[in-house]
Amino acid sequence: MKEEHQELPQDGYFDMTHAEADEVLEDVAYYRTLMANVGFIGKPGSKEWVLVDCGINHYAKRIIEAAEKRYGPEPPQAIILTHGHFDHIGSAKKLAQHYKTPIYAHEKELDYLTGKRSYPVGNSTVGGGLLAVLSPFFPTEPVNLKKWVHPLPKDGSIPFSNEWRVIHTPGHTPGHISLFRDRDRTLIAGDAFITVKQESSMAAFIQHQHVHGPPAYFTPNWPEAERSVKKLAALNPVTALTGHGLPMDGELLQEQLSHLALNFKELAIPNNQSKLH
Repeated sequence: MKEEHQELPQDGYFDMTHAEADEVLEDVAYYRTLMANVGFIGKPGSKEWVLVDCGINHYAKRIIEAAEKRYGPEPPQAIILTHGHFDHIGSAKKLAQHYKTPIYAHEKELDYLTGKRSYPVGNSTVGGGLLAVLSPFFPTEPVNLKKWVHPLPKDGSIPFSNEWRVIHTPGHTPGHISLFRDRDRTLIAGDAFITVKQESSMAAFIQHQHVHGPPAYFTPNWPEAERSVKKLAALNPVTALTGHGLPMDGELLQEQLSHLALNFKELAIPNNQSKLH
């Protein structure tokens, strides 16, 4: 995404009156920005909360509105990026400017967030569905957030949040991360796996809930993606919030994630990519 691209007046065409986060747990919530989820870590009214991902462009004011309804005017202590694809960092610059808050990402993701490297163009031949067909037109240019972005600590900790830890889950992107809380096995998975078939516009629209591999059209490294899913399944999460789709919990989540991990090649890797890996 080009840094000089400006947001439309009033954040585009979107009504600001109904921007409100949906609660997953008492201290975990999310807000859907058209095609990707933004996460909130922190109890309502807390002065110590963290924003996870920043959604697509033109959504900064809606994210701020949802945050203010949950936390009041207090800014987040940090913005954590699971990765740098356009649908997760589109409003990052505006949010950093508004909140005066640092952004953190994995060191292997920083080149894509500081104007140095572009992601591969979307692959329209994988996954099927309208979004896959349109994916070559999705932004892949490097965004420049170098004024705000910092590498996450190498020890796996998350700034300003003692309970959560970073899990490096590459494959979808080189520096993709997930966040995990051991005490109640809560997982924020980003796009390491998702709970909707994102390649299909109809499935994404109706939010049909089912565990799937990462969005195929933007996943260049399938062996790493498989290892990442197996790593997350081994944690046996009780609750999961993913970058796309509705949150899931309990036995349904655990059964479907385990099934995906055991059968990743058949369930997640597109046929025309399996022989390449």
